Amino acid sequence: MEARIDEFHMEENRVMIQQSLFPEEFKSKPSWFGEALSILSVQETSGWPDEFGTSLFKWHSSHNEKEIRVLSLFSGAGGLDIGFRDAGFTIIECNELVKEFSETLSLNSTKAGRLNGSKVVCMDINDYNPDVENVDFIIGGPPCQTFSAAGARAAGVNGTDDDRGNLFREYVRILRKLKPTGFLFENVYRIVGAQGGKSWKLILEAFQEVGYRLNWRILDAADFGVPQFRERLIIVGLKNGEFQFPYPTHGPDSRDNRPYYSAKKAIEKVVSKNKGTSIGGRHGHLLNDIPTGLNYSFYTDRMKHPTPHFAWRSKFSDYLYKADPDTPVRTIKAQGGQYTGPFHWENRTFTIEELKRLQTFPDDYNINGNRQKIIHQLGNSVPPQLARILALSIAQQVFNRSLPFEIELLPDSVKLGFRARKNKLTKIYAQKAKDAISKLSAQMGARENSTSFKNDEYYTLKSDFVLKPATSVAWEFRFEHKAEDGNVNIQMWDTNENTEIKYHYFIKPANGVMRNSAVSSISMQSFSSEHRSITAIWKYLEALIRKYYHKDDLVQLFGYYQYSNNYAIALKIDNPMLMQDPFWRILTEISMGSLVGSIRSTSEIAEMYGVDENTLFSQLRNIKELGYEIRNHNTNQQIENGQLLIPYSFPSLNERSLQRLTEL
Repeated sequence: MEARIDEFHMEENRVMIQQSLFPEEFKSKPSWFGEALSILSVQETSGWPDEFGTSLFKWHSSHNEKEIRVLSLFSGAGGLDIGFRDAGFTIIECNELVKEFSETLSLNSTKAGRLNGSKVVCMDINDYNPDVENVDFIIGGPPCQTFSAAGARAAGVNGTDDDRGNLFREYVRILRKLKPTGFLFENVYRIVGAQGGKSWKLILEAFQEVGYRLNWRILDAADFGVPQFRERLIIVGLKNGEFQFPYPTHGPDSRDNRPYYSAKKAIEKVVSKNKGTSIGGRHGHLLNDIPTGLNYSFYTDRMKHPTPHFAWRSKFSDYLYKADPDTPVRTIKAQGGQYTGPFHWENRTFTIEELKRLQTFPDDYNINGNRQKIIHQLGNSVPPQLARILALSIAQQVFNRSLPFEIELLPDSVKLGFRARKNKLTKIYAQKAKDAISKLSAQMGARENSTSFKNDEYYTLKSDFVLKPATSVAWEFRFEHKAEDGNVNIQMWDTNENTEIKYHYFIKPANGVMRNSAVSSISMQSFSSEHRSITAIWKYLEALIRKYYHKDDLVQLFGYYQYSNNYAIALKIDNPMLMQDPFWRILTEISMGSLVGSIRSTSEIAEMYGVDENTLFSQLRNIKELGYEIRNHNTNQQIENGQLLIPYSFPSLNERSLQRLTEL
């Protein structure tokens, strides 16, 4: 009976999602894409984008029309190139800097390859002067790291203040030299709002100054038959004439309300060389209980999970993200760690062959490198199916190519609805989480007993901030602790066995209630004044909250700095002699949260902390060596010279932190 109820709830969730994505009131209309599939004899079964591309190419090959010569810049693994080639364009040359990417292009430029006849030039775009004639069109998207979500999370975005954000100028240089009829420029959608619109304005002006009229939209790849929600900025620039983007082929904005191409349908019958693997490590087992479509946020207080491991918004959205088989997956990332999704709904990694399907790369397209390098190339690419639809609309409008079907064009006044649908979907997945957690809580019963009294635990502190258990004979720090009814008390000594308290931390909720309701107060007393003792006592606390309160680390307990300020830390220096040392004065200010959590000028911080800038900088170096995260322009280029960011009032770095290896 219970299994049948679970089955009912699964079907109920599926129907709710479909209703959100495809509202009943949407009236069915004729579909240009449906006609295209019919004419090309393509059925929307698994892997149909391959068949669609192959059929398109065969049709164009059988019609002798004037060649449309295309130059590809920043070609990557060839996503745009595949789409344009299938739509009847001739890719005469590809420019790509990264060797592994260039080798992929070369593998597929052979006589039997998808990019047959294309010349591949592996060279820095700054040194590239294409020796080509009669170029009709240019395609490409410069690297987007300086406008990416990762850049924003690091402390804002560099945009055009970074050399990588200025690569569009090389694109413009080549446009000026070759004077093609038009171009297609692709990039992350964040570029539009980066730096208050400054970067976007510069990019538009640069293209316009070389004689192109610009047409742009932010598109979601899922609207064009890709089993992946992936928002990208597309600019089409023309010397003459008008251009309109094509009507979506899938989803509620399509003419016939054609269902999205789901992840499950996309990977059906795929043949993989290797099976997907389970996720190991400290968090791998957590994936098992996460409902499909959700991520690490399932294990947060906000979702009311009984054992919340993470703070709300403390991780990227793809952390432990499990794909929903009934919808497209979220954006596939080029780079990530062990826990970067999407993961298969069967709690494993997707195989390379499955990832190619989710990105609509042809099954027979060869991608050079090991798994990590292949994912890097796939995640950096434009999905070929999106490129095909865009290329067809350009062929029809710009080059007056006759197609076996007519693409319906999207009026400029029509606003696409993928953003609004994303908000609805978030509410549905929140309900899925609530239902799953309710069932999980019932199964778990009462929370693990967190009452503990323990004396004489011995540890040594390693250089990578790992607190390692030691013996009573060879140790560096000795601890006693008491954890009872949400109150945590810690005492710590070094080998000198001092009997006087040197400093004392008091931690309480800032607004009366800490979001992690299991912890109501923390007190930490140190009988050691060694600088290293600060790291040791915080790492000991971290181990306790992981053991008794299921929080993964201090950041998960107190919250990610950009979103939370739900605690108050007070550092009391019990030994007055210590306060004469600028180290302890600065540490006290940081612990109290003074100018912590936002980017400030070095001069402002020095004045607030009561020291000169040289003293501040030298002491911050010492404090960073204890595991406190301190960022400036040298550690994060998004931060301007003369500015600092101290994200947390406690040492947040661990043995896995890349910031541990950077210098101020």
